[in-house]
Amino acid sequence: MVRSCLTSGPAETQVLGEKIALFLQPGDVVLLHGELGAGKTELVRGLSAGLGLPPELVSSPTFALVHQYPARIPLIHVDLYRLPVLEDDFLLELEEYWHHPVVTVIEWAERLGPHLPEEYLDITLAWVDDQVRSVEIFGKGSRGKILAAACQACWPD
Repeated sequence: MVRSCLTSGPAETQVLGEKIALFLQPGDVVLLHGELGAGKTELVRGLSAGLGLPPELVSSPTFALVHQYPARIPLIHVDLYRLPVLEDDFLLELEEYWHHPVVTVIEWAERLGPHLPEEYLDITLAWVDDQVRSVEIFGKGSRGKILAAACQACWPD
C-alpha cells in the first residue's frame, strides 16, 4: 500500500525525515526517487538529524558517490545520479552495506534496476508547485511494510 503526504518547503521535508528516522533500525535500506531539487537530500538531512547527526554535515555525495556518517546508527548515503550503469564491483559494495548494522539511503535508486535489496522503504518526492512536494512511501518485504505503516504517523498535519 502506498502512503502519501505533502510537505511545504525544505524545512518541513527535513522534519518528515527526522520523524521517519525514529523508526529506522540497523540494516534498513531507504530508496529515494525524484527529480533534481525535489528534496531527496533535504530528506536525508532530516534522517541524519533523527539519527543524531547534525543535518548541516550532510551533503549530496554526487561526486564521491558514497558518504558515511557516524550517528546513533551509522548512515551510508549513496547518490547514483552520475552512474547510468552500475559496475559489478560497486553493486557488490552496495549489497555489503545492506548486510551491516547501518542505515543505507540511496538517491536515484531507480538506477539500481533489478539489483534491489529484498526489503526496503521506498520514497518518491515530486514537485507540486514552487514549495510543495508530494511524498509517497511504500515498503517492500516485511520490514519495509512495517516502516511504511509507521511512517503514516509521521505525516504533517
